Amino acid sequence: MLNKKSVDDINVKGKKVLVRCDFNVPLKDGKITDENRLVAALPTIKKLIADGGKVILCSHLGKPKGEPKPEMSLAPVAARLSELLGQEVKFAADNNVVGENAKAAVAAMKDGDVVLLENTRYRVEETKNGEAFSKELASLCDVFVNDAFGTAHRAHCSNVGVTEFVDTCAVGYLMQKEIDFLGNAVNNPKRPFVAILGGAKVADKLNVISNLLEKCDTLIIGGGMAYTFLKAKGLEVGTSLVDDTKIDYCKEMMDKAEKLGKKLLLPIDTTIAKAFPDPIDAQIEVSVVKSDAIPADMMGLDIGTETAALYADAVKSAKTVVWNGPMGVFENPILAKGTIAVAKSLAETDATTIIGGGDSAAAVNQLGFGDKMTHISTGGGASLEFLEGKDLPGVVAAQDN
Repeated sequence: MLNKKSVDDINVKGKKVLVRCDFNVPLKDGKITDENRLVAALPTIKKLIADGGKVILCSHLGKPKGEPKPEMSLAPVAARLSELLGQEVKFAADNNVVGENAKAAVAAMKDGDVVLLENTRYRVEETKNGEAFSKELASLCDVFVNDAFGTAHRAHCSNVGVTEFVDTCAVGYLMQKEIDFLGNAVNNPKRPFVAILGGAKVADKLNVISNLLEKCDTLIIGGGMAYTFLKAKGLEVGTSLVDDTKIDYCKEMMDKAEKLGKKLLLPIDTTIAKAFPDPIDAQIEVSVVKSDAIPADMMGLDIGTETAALYADAVKSAKTVVWNGPMGVFENPILAKGTIAVAKSLAETDATTIIGGGDSAAAVNQLGFGDKMTHISTGGGASLEFLEGKDLPGVVAAQDN
């Protein structure tokens, strides 16, 4: 899964190249409010233009569920991409995605031209990986390039189905980077390898915890899921978030760590409050107590100061660090201290630091540490499944090099 044909291995001169991008950007009143995903796609697009390909871009946006919804059209993306590339990106306005408009736009292309198709999820077959739509997409191109890691864990027409009907299928630079960093971090890490898992629920990370315990040297647990582990150790956790159905699983994982000789670090102190902040950024009264002294009527909402120092110390000697999930309710400044401390320790280390998408990526960027990380994954769900050790359909579908 780690050695794929990339855009550097193919010849696209004079050929029509269909590129699956991730342009699932937030829109407000028809304006793009965060264009990170557009910027991330530029290196691959520029490479294909420079090599003389006829570049046909496609992506989904939101969840239109198989019907055209004007507010989820990719028209604003075409306009902004034109500005970012310094050349026209012709938008093929076509509710059928591969209808007459799209076919005419592609037929009129010269080498180095760029066309953007309409939202692939306007077609109900897209998420079902229907053969007919896959064939229609394939009929537009000679070469297929997948650069959308964010959907790599889903088998859809525009990232997997289409590959069955195109002779040359490669990955773009963004996809290559994800495979290199996430894949190598998990399968071939420089040691010591430290994995940090946070977020609310143990259930979301069951397979990740188990898989990473086999691969890493130290596993650090924070966030809401830490309280299920603490309860599994027999501690009182008050009204903290706990998944009682996963207590036995947490015990198993602690036993597994011991058997494998791995360090499993849990919070030694915790930041508590009377209730979850409402609204989420509300002023809130907090105190820090030892993890074995949480009062019955209080809830843990962040790791404590001693835990933050312990976790930061564990990162110092690491050569590879993978982090997925915040340490507390980071959206509230008062409850962001643990997440900030971990982010800061990653920013200051010489290790390869990989942030696994989703909330942890948002936290690192919002807190201003984004540019200090080696790699921030563009896919939340996809990076989690990668860390679970699963094969991702969107990666598997590209040809091996």
